[in-house]
Amino acid sequence: MLRFSKKADYALMAMKHLALRGEQGSSSAREIAALYNIPIELMAKVLQRLVRRGLLASYQGTRGGYELARRPTQISVADVIQAIDGPVTVTACSTDENHCDQFAKCNVRDPLWKVRERILSALGECTVAELA
Repeated sequence: MLRFSKKADYALMAMKHLALRGEQGSSSAREIAALYNIPIELMAKVLQRLVRRGLLASYQGTRGGYELARRPTQISVADVIQAIDGPVTVTACSTDENHCDQFAKCNVRDPLWKVRERILSALGECTVAELA
């Protein structure tokens, strides 16, 4: 089953929250965590990972917090998910590392890679703006 992690869910929730805030300014990790009943430590880790991937900007100080680093129309759901969970995979061989014992004989690898590409395309077309 294709399923994203809870961290990816939380990241998407935070991104939507920040997109809806728009020009109202930044939000703290504590504020976002409290609004959605998410442990603060977990939310802080998720937000920091999004900062490292260039999807969020963080600001220190009493009026500090997090804001989207780009317009919500320029951030795809795929960007957010891959920032948190890494590359989207549907099979053990979805990467080019060939770690599967059946790699040479597999007769569904190529069709499943096409499925993966379609999933990535769909996630890439959906933006944070659409979530908001």
